[in-house]
Amino acid sequence: MQFTQDELEDLLENPKALNLAGADLSKADLSGADLSGASLNAARLRYADLSKAALIDTDLSEANLHGANLSEADLSDANLRGTDLSGTKLNNAQMHYADMLGANLSGVDLNGAKYNKGTKWPAGFDPLAAGAVLEE
Repeated sequence: MQFTQDELEDLLENPKALNLAGADLSKADLSGADLSGASLNAARLRYADLSKAALIDTDLSEANLHGANLSEADLSDANLRGTDLSGTKLNNAQMHYADMLGANLSGVDLNGAKYNKGTKWPAGFDPLAAGAVLEE
């Protein structure tokens, strides 16, 4: 299911948690959107602009975010298990307690992204080497 920009704006005006599981939001402009608590599992968000978006406690498990812009987004407590984050811009994002076990982080830009000890990374991934900043 592909949404027009007007349909997306109508959805985002609804204050309750959104269920967009499996939706095709590829190339959508969701910059600055509050998607906290939304269900976006298995959604297609390839090349979407989610810069400065609030994605707190959002379910993005198994979603395809290849090439998406998540610069300065807040992904605190987000479920990113098994998500394709390849080529994604996560610079200066907040990633406290985010769960990325099994995620594809190849080519991801994590420069300045902030995480804590509760953040879960894929096995063998070194967030410090990728430019992320550990906060206590």
